[in-house]
Amino acid sequence: MVGSQGTTGGFRVDVETSSNGGHLPEFWAKRAADRIVSVSETAHPAIREQAVAFKDLVEQVVLDHMKRAISCDRTTVSHLVTEAGHPQLAELLRRP
Repeated sequence: MVGSQGTTGGFRVDVETSSNGGHLPEFWAKRAADRIVSVSETAHPAIREQAVAFKDLVEQVVLDHMKRAISCDRTTVSHLVTEAGHPQLAELLRRP
């Protein structure tokens, strides 16, 4: 994965690339947690510690739900592909 960061027109732009497929759920869970919870570098250490712990918890909750959603979607797509007469392809889609 390659990352890059810049600012344009007052907006912050982050770019992350991947090879041989899309980003893993862990990538997206971290991105979501980063957008949901912001922790100031200048916060009181006790508050910062609590905020970081909360952010880590948010990331784990998002990751768990993303994995469940991916699994459900694979099941749905696999079922549709089987109904369309392609059971071997459906089996490949079911694999994580």
